[in-house]
Amino acid sequence: MSNSIVITVPHRLGVEEAKRRIAEQLEHLRRDYIDKLAYSEVNWDADTADLRVVALGQTVTGKICVMSDSLRIEVQLPWILAALTDKIQGVLKSKAEESLRIGYTPPKV
Repeated sequence: MSNSIVITVPHRLGVEEAKRRIAEQLEHLRRDYIDKLAYSEVNWDADTADLRVVALGQTVTGKICVMSDSLRIEVQLPWILAALTDKIQGVLKSKAEESLRIGYTPPKV
């Protein structure tokens, strides 16, 4: 049995700019945590990203839908990670809001 997280984050960036920022943030996260992940992938189909992350023998799947005025993030956690739902939800929301904030400059790598 899995546990679902659904987050909606409003923005005023339009689809293309929001998508660019989210794609950039996803790539930063993948680079920053690559040594902790067994596998990760992001596949874009138009304005929707399908994600799959495998770590510590657990698979987490997700979907990010970029709309003109909001972002919808859906994540499916395996039951073993259900106890971390609130913490994961908080981190996802914080990172998404930070990426979409007007004037945000991503960190230099």
